[in-house]
Amino acid sequence: MTPPRRIGLVEDHESVALGLESMLAGESDLELVATAGTVSELLSTAAELDLVILDLRLADGSGPQDNVRALRDRGLEVLVFTGADNPFLVRSAARAGVLGVVRKSEDVRTVVAAVRAAASGQQVVTTDWAAAIDGDPQLPDVGLSPRQQEVLTLYASGEKASRVARLTGLSEQTVNDYLGRIRQKYADAGRPAPTKTDLYKRAVEDGWLPVPERNNQ
Repeated sequence: MTPPRRIGLVEDHESVALGLESMLAGESDLELVATAGTVSELLSTAAELDLVILDLRLADGSGPQDNVRALRDRGLEVLVFTGADNPFLVRSAARAGVLGVVRKSEDVRTVVAAVRAAASGQQVVTTDWAAAIDGDPQLPDVGLSPRQQEVLTLYASGEKASRVARLTGLSEQTVNDYLGRIRQKYADAGRPAPTKTDLYKRAVEDGWLPVPERNNQ
């Protein structure tokens, strides 16, 4: 049997922490193993975690960008759990490299699905996240060529490099060369995209892929 994904929570409101604990209690593949009021407190527990769920507003006055970076510097992926009432804070977290943003007001099924996806390393792209970063003036243009845009759009939408090669008439090696250049351009612009999910997020940010629609089912 596969062991459950180990979740850490940074949240300074006890009621929210208890609520999330209750949501995950019945999920055999997810386990909330550590809760703290600050990022530094969570890191001091030395718990082995697959994912950290982070509130954007904390009583210690810390900023989401610094918090996300501190967690990612320790090799921890982050899912934001917030009221999403401040697009600036969401954009700040998005630029630091979170896997996604989920509202505290969402139903239990939506929250659990987001946690499960993020704990598996998947991007959780919601309309709240996309709307917050859409048109963000602090996202610099990376200057992709039309061919690079085409390769990025196909690859970031889920196609494998071999499939992108067939669709574009390029060799697979050329596609991989394009992807390397695209990643370098994003890195040079201060918007690193080392993984495929990062490239997906960049493609949404820059309008090469559509903003995802909310699933109300």
